[in-house]
Amino acid sequence: MVFSLFSSTTIAHRIASLRDAEASLLEYAKTRFSPAPHHDPSHHQFEIFDCPIPSPLSSSHVCQVFGDEKSHKLHGVSVINTRTSRQQSRDGEAAPSTEQAPLVLLHGYCNGSLYFYRNFMGLSHFHFPRIYALDMYGWGLSSRPHFDLEQLQAENDVVQRAKDDGKTARETKKKVASAEKFFVESLESWRKQHNLHKMTLAGHSMGGYLSVAYAEKYPQHVERLILLSPVGVPERKEEDDHRLNSLPFHIRTLFKTVRYLFECGVTPGSFLRSLPLSKSKAMVASYILNRLPAIQCEQERKNLGEYLYQNSMLPGSGEYCLSHILTSGAFARLPLVKRIADLRSADEEGMEVHFVFGENDWMDYQGGLETQRLCFQKRSELKKQQALSLSPNERPNLPPRVFVHGVRNAGHLLMLDNHDELNAAIIIAAGGENNLPSDFPKPLEFVCDEVVAAGDVDFLRGNSDGNIYGEAGAAQFFKARARFRDRLAKKGDEVNVDADPMEEKGKGELAS
Repeated sequence: MVFSLFSSTTIAHRIASLRDAEASLLEYAKTRFSPAPHHDPSHHQFEIFDCPIPSPLSSSHVCQVFGDEKSHKLHGVSVINTRTSRQQSRDGEAAPSTEQAPLVLLHGYCNGSLYFYRNFMGLSHFHFPRIYALDMYGWGLSSRPHFDLEQLQAENDVVQRAKDDGKTARETKKKVASAEKFFVESLESWRKQHNLHKMTLAGHSMGGYLSVAYAEKYPQHVERLILLSPVGVPERKEEDDHRLNSLPFHIRTLFKTVRYLFECGVTPGSFLRSLPLSKSKAMVASYILNRLPAIQCEQERKNLGEYLYQNSMLPGSGEYCLSHILTSGAFARLPLVKRIADLRSADEEGMEVHFVFGENDWMDYQGGLETQRLCFQKRSELKKQQALSLSPNERPNLPPRVFVHGVRNAGHLLMLDNHDELNAAIIIAAGGENNLPSDFPKPLEFVCDEVVAAGDVDFLRGNSDGNIYGEAGAAQFFKARARFRDRLAKKGDEVNVDADPMEEKGKGELAS
């Protein structure tokens, strides 16, 4: 089975099929998702590239797909708006200046760069002169060496910080840092090859997690950090286990089985590859049909399904990071909530970090608000210290300014569910809101109660429509989480879901 699944002939066939699916999705990007009625797509140049990079592994490993050893590659697509010399106008007819940091998009777990095919044209048309979407190392059509954790050496600074911890904490930090290095160093090598001084880095799900890991190591190269439904943000709490234990027996049993397989290193990709081919293909097709109702075109669903299927059926590599970075409950072994608060930037005012969640997202939006709360508290304390400091050289850089956005009619795959509003969220996060037409759909923005009480302008920038709401509004907007809490409440949990301030207050008012 293994030999036939990964024979050279089979792999060559899968690569060809994946390239065909990629080309079809790219054609949709050019022709079907124009952001304006009279938009001229000829002003946008699309290019599929393979960028050679040195392997981040401590010893040479042969790529399981392409066979290269000394030089591996990152595959991706670039979009360039050729109207880069004119200042972008209100109607978005011209692109901004070339001095702007390019947008770099990182996909989620077991996805690929072309998951953003619905977003390319709108992002390029309204704001970004250059966009790069990458197949991360070990996924898609990038090199796929064996994911050998023992060969990955943890970064010295991470190990140094772990010396004062207990043995278990130290080993966890080493393990996580080693797994993250696989992706962080390959991204840094790609950045050097493209000679990019700074990037606006936007990552979805696992790509969001790894974007934070990159910003920790190389903050000088990150203009802004945009986290699209990122995994691994909140810390695990006792009530999380309590809620699981309150579920019916058959659901608890299912969860425990999944956890066992997870800890054994079984990934979604390896499970799919273990099935008969007809069964695995039907499972992917069913996933696309049920999870993505926004895709109405049958041929589009077929091409996206083929893209996901062939991506998953190639030899596994980056997918095996999962159990080293996350626990079986999808909580990070080193949660991002505290790591983001410790991010530093060359800008003494701190880096900007933007969370974007879908209205029906299964990722917990509260992780974004918790991160904002922690950064707000740390910034407030440091500002007091700065006010007492006599020397500017003694003033530490401030923690990030954190913003939380919500995209309507979208779940976890918000780039496919509602591409226009996600585009607006990314553009607003990058400081380009004035480039959007006044009637363009824009996301809502949410702030924690402490920011509301303080009226801190650093966290209340909002957008021109003033769609800013507090935590009570967030609890009602993010319906999937609210419904989950309601179901648990009926089973005995004490859950208080506040009344909807978006119905009680007029549009544009700050909900308290």
